[in-house]
Amino acid sequence: MPGLIRDDDIALVRERARIDEVVSAHVTLRNAGGGSMKGLCPFHDEKSPSFHVTPARGFYHCFGCQQGGDVITFVQNIEGASFTEAVERLAARYGVALRYVDDGGRATSAPRPEPGQRRRLAEANQAAAEFYADQLRTPDAADGRSFLTERGFDTAASDRFGIGFAPRSGEDLLRHLRQRGFKDDELVAAGLVARNPRGPYDRFRGRLMWPIHELSGDVVGFGARRLFDDDRVEAKYLNTPETALYKKSHLLYGLDVARKAIARSSQAVVVEGYTDVMACHLAGVDTAVATCGTAFGEDHGRVLRRLMLDHDEFRGEVIFTFDGDEAGQRAALRAFLGDQQFVAQTYVAVEPGGRDPCDLRLADGDAAVRELVARRVPLYRFVLGNVVGQYDLDRADSRVDAVREAARLVSSVRDKSKVEAFSRELAGMVGNDIDEVRAEVRRASQRGTGRRDPDRPRAPIRAEIADPGDRRFSIERDVLKLALQYPAAMAESYPEVEATDFTHPIYRSIFEAIAAGGGPDSASRDQVQAKVADGGADVLALGTLSALYVEPLHVAGTPNDKIAEAYVVRLRELTASRQIAQMKSRLQRMNPVTEAAAYNRMFGELVVLEAHRRALRDRAIGSSP
Repeated sequence: MPGLIRDDDIALVRERARIDEVVSAHVTLRNAGGGSMKGLCPFHDEKSPSFHVTPARGFYHCFGCQQGGDVITFVQNIEGASFTEAVERLAARYGVALRYVDDGGRATSAPRPEPGQRRRLAEANQAAAEFYADQLRTPDAADGRSFLTERGFDTAASDRFGIGFAPRSGEDLLRHLRQRGFKDDELVAAGLVARNPRGPYDRFRGRLMWPIHELSGDVVGFGARRLFDDDRVEAKYLNTPETALYKKSHLLYGLDVARKAIARSSQAVVVEGYTDVMACHLAGVDTAVATCGTAFGEDHGRVLRRLMLDHDEFRGEVIFTFDGDEAGQRAALRAFLGDQQFVAQTYVAVEPGGRDPCDLRLADGDAAVRELVARRVPLYRFVLGNVVGQYDLDRADSRVDAVREAARLVSSVRDKSKVEAFSRELAGMVGNDIDEVRAEVRRASQRGTGRRDPDRPRAPIRAEIADPGDRRFSIERDVLKLALQYPAAMAESYPEVEATDFTHPIYRSIFEAIAAGGGPDSASRDQVQAKVADGGADVLALGTLSALYVEPLHVAGTPNDKIAEAYVVRLRELTASRQIAQMKSRLQRMNPVTEAAAYNRMFGELVVLEAHRRALRDRAIGSSP
C-alpha cells in the first residue's frame, strides 16, 4: 500500500517534538520533581493534578483516567486525529521532511496521501482567514475599516488579530477556495459555505470577520459583525455553525494568544466581545478572552482551569467583566451558579459608568482598562450585593426579605467551606446578626438547592393584606380602631402619632386620611373613606377601613384617654425600636476607620435614640390603666 510514512521519519518526529512543549499548548505543567511535570488532565475533569509528563522519556500518563502514551498519541487524542495526521502535523511544526514507502518498505513516488478531513477543514479556514484579511484593504471594506478606526483600532491592531472583511457578492470566497483546490463539500463542512436550492454561496457576506483559533493555533471558525443596514440577516453577530472543528462551548476567542500569559500569571479575564479582547490586549491586559456566541459554560471553565493549573494547592483568578445593567447582573448570577467548577478565586470587574473595555479604552485610554481589572471585586460579593441592593435595608421587614433572598444563593454553594464566609459577608452587607443569617441559610438549604434561573423574571409582589391576626401590626391596628371608634379619648394623645409609626401601607394610608380630615375628633367617616379612595386604594384598603370601625378593642370597659395614651406610647416605642435597629444595621455596614466622622456622628445619634426609647418605656409604665 503506497503512502506509508517511513519508520525512521516517525522516529525523528518523536525525537524533535518535545512532549512537554506540545502538551503545554493545552495544559499548564509545573515541575513535580524527579524530572517529571504535572498538570490537570485534559481528558477528564479533576480538581487535583494527576496528569504527569516525563520529557526525558517522551511519555505522558494520567493516574486518574489511565490515559497515556507518547507525543504522537497525545496529538491523536487531544485533536481527534489519525496516527498519520498526528505525525504529519508534528512534522510540519518541527521541520521534518517526511518520506513515504510502499507496504514492502520501498521508497515510492506515489503522491503524498490526502490529509484527513479535520486537516482539510483547518486548511480551508486558514485560507479563508487570509482571503478575508486581504479583502479588508479593498475599497468595498471602507465601512469595516471605519468601524475599527472609530473604536481605536489601527491597521497594526487589525493585522495583529487577523481581522478581515467578507465581500458582499456572496460568491467571492467560494470561487477563491475552489481555485485553491477545495471541494464544495469541504467548504460546507467547514462552515464557510452554505447551500440553498440554487447552489452553494458564501455564508458570510458584507461583514467584519474575526478568525477564531483553537489552542493549537489552527483557525477553526469566525465571528462576523454586521456592517450594512441592508444586510438580510439582522443579527449583529454571526458565528460559524457547529462543525467538526468549531465547538462554541469549548472555544474562547483570544485564547491562542493569551494562553502563555494565563499560564504565567494564573489569571484569566473573561470579557464579552471580540473588540473587548482586542482592547484589553492592546492595553496590556494580555490574559483576556471571550466566548464565541454563547454564554460562559462549564467546558470553557475546564479549558481555563487546565491552563491556570487551578487546583487545591495553587489557586488562580478568573475575572469576569460584565455590563452594569440588568443583563450584566443576570450574567454575573449565571457565572456565580457555575462558579463551583473553579478552585480559583472568581471576581467581577464592572466599570461604574457601565462601559465595556473597548469603550473605556477609547474614552479614557489604556490605563483605565488596566485599572478596571485591578479594581475587581469577588464575584460572590458582587452577586450578593446586587440581591441585597434591591431592598430598603433601613426597614426591618426588608432586611428579612433581603437575607431570605440572598440565603437561597448562599445555600446553593456546593463547596460548604465557603458557606460560612459568604454568610458572614451577607450579615455585614445587611447589618444583621450572623446567627440570624446562618439560620436562614440552613432553612434555605432544607427547602431546596436555592438555585434560580437568572433569566426568569421575579414573580410580582402581591398586594399586602391587612390581616387582623398579624401580630406584627397589632398595635398599629389598635391605635386606628381607637381613633375611629373613640375619637374623644384619642384627642390628647393622637397628635403625637406620625405616619412613620405605621409600617403597613394600608394602615399608613388610613392614618393619613384621618390626619387630612383634621384628626380623629374632626374627620367624619365619609371624609376618611373618601380620602382613602382618593389615594388610589383598592378594595383591600376600603375593606380594612370598614373593619376598623366595627372591630372590638380588647380592653375592659370603655376606652378613655389613659388607655389611648398607653397605646400611642407603645406605638411610638416600637417606632423608636425600629429606628435603633436601622441605625445599628447601618453602623454594622460601615467601616469605622475609613468612615470615622459619619460613624461617630451616627453612634451619637444611636445613644440619643436609646435614651428616647427608655423614656417612652417609663412613660408607658406610668400610663398603664
